[in-house]
Amino acid sequence: MKIDVKTVSRYLDLLEKGFVITRLGGFSGNLRKEVTSKAKYHFLDNGIRNAVISQFNNLTDRNDTGTLFENFVLMERRKKCACDSIYHNAYFWRTYQGQELDLVEERDGKLIGIEIKWNYKKKPKKPKDWSKYKNAEFKVINSDNYLDFVL
Repeated sequence: MKIDVKTVSRYLDLLEKGFVITRLGGFSGNLRKEVTSKAKYHFLDNGIRNAVISQFNNLTDRNDTGTLFENFVLMERRKKCACDSIYHNAYFWRTYQGQELDLVEERDGKLIGIEIKWNYKKKPKKPKDWSKYKNAEFKVINSDNYLDFVL
């Protein structure tokens, strides 16, 4: 089944205006190497997300635990920043070579690149091209340390 790009765009716009999803734009300091024309969408409520995909199994029985956790952390971080008056710009970051970060927070002249992983035993490395940014940090948020990030 094919759906016209304009139709998908209209659906996404309606879902965003209806506070079902939220858009995360791409960050770039080098337009030739980094993807900015695409966006990532996250559900404001994981319950609605689960209903849309008809998935209510326990975390141990799911194949989308990482995606579910990423969505959860991003939405809780958004709430924390709103409640604590943390003013920042939020993006995701991806290069055409496949390097990526789930969240980039830009505030006070600094960049914080954040990789979100459910499995705390996995130790993702800082993407090579992320090191090219001055005043840029790299953090890993996982199921072991996420409370410090969202509370």
